[in-house]
Amino acid sequence: MLQAGTAPRADGRQASHRSDAFPLPEQYERVSRHVPAVEWPALAPDVEAILRLKRERNAVVLAHNYQAPEIFHTVADIVGDSLALAREAARVDADVIVLAGVHFMAETAKLLNPNKTVLIPDLGAGCSLADSITAADVRALKAKYPGVPVVTYVNTSAAVKAESDVCCTSGNAADVVRALGVPRVLMIPDEFLARNVQQQVPEVEMLTWAGHCEVHERFTPADIAEVRDSYPGITVIAHPECPPEVVEASDFSGSTAMMMNYVTEKRPAQVVLVTECSMADNIAVANPDIEFIKPCNLCPHMKRITLGNIRHALETMTHEVTVEPALADRARMAVERMLAVKPTPTVSPAPIPAPTSAAA
Repeated sequence: MLQAGTAPRADGRQASHRSDAFPLPEQYERVSRHVPAVEWPALAPDVEAILRLKRERNAVVLAHNYQAPEIFHTVADIVGDSLALAREAARVDADVIVLAGVHFMAETAKLLNPNKTVLIPDLGAGCSLADSITAADVRALKAKYPGVPVVTYVNTSAAVKAESDVCCTSGNAADVVRALGVPRVLMIPDEFLARNVQQQVPEVEMLTWAGHCEVHERFTPADIAEVRDSYPGITVIAHPECPPEVVEASDFSGSTAMMMNYVTEKRPAQVVLVTECSMADNIAVANPDIEFIKPCNLCPHMKRITLGNIRHALETMTHEVTVEPALADRARMAVERMLAVKPTPTVSPAPIPAPTSAAA
């Protein structure tokens, strides 16, 4: 996992010497490939203030991989995918956590840190996938399929988690399903994730819900074909929230952390990440020799988080995320069960029939 507060130059060279008037040159070197030098003086005061406020408040910034480089590489203390952030949130030594991500991530951090102050810089940073299902929907599914375990993607509200048996992320979903040791599960709310995980655990029947991520559902096999035509030999890596046809047309599929690991270890000359745009920007900082080709889609919710509102959150201690204690206790159990699951050997994908839809 990257520790953004101590990141060196990606190419190993010393930071270039700039005029004394150029602010925070060390931080700028980390994002110089993505932030024009002329724009940096407007961003630097927020960076400087955030670094100071973190010390004064005993605060840390947790940033998701979809955050913009100027957040990811200059003010974040811990970065990663939703599973990594959940794990680190449970271990963080700070009084205040600022979640540079979307609301369900801040709720998850609060579930695992009930005695800490958790802030989200913009209350409007939501998630189309989280909004696709409610606690009442889950109760209805449980009544329709009594005794079938409910595996809930972390991209959901605390109220939905509270109705679940165990949570999962895109990185550990197959492990979580296998660990249950049952022939049938309700995997909610991401239909495409469930269908893609089904390929890894063909022995378990997946009942799905028709929820989708507005970023990933827009990708098509035609997009992949167009990239391959334009860039022969390119490596295509897709997020498992994409439609199964897109995943099938790709060379590799995995969570954002798995994408980063694949690029770092395999080092393809050219690669396209079929996911949110900032992923490529953030990996490119540490891999200047790899050419990243886009298409990609922006997440409008992630982009509501800015340096300016992170600074404002720390200055005013807003917006604090709270979860009602009784509901939090139930939701926390589902998250903790997920964190307790040990990884198992990867199962090769195998063609299987499409899973059954549980949506009304």
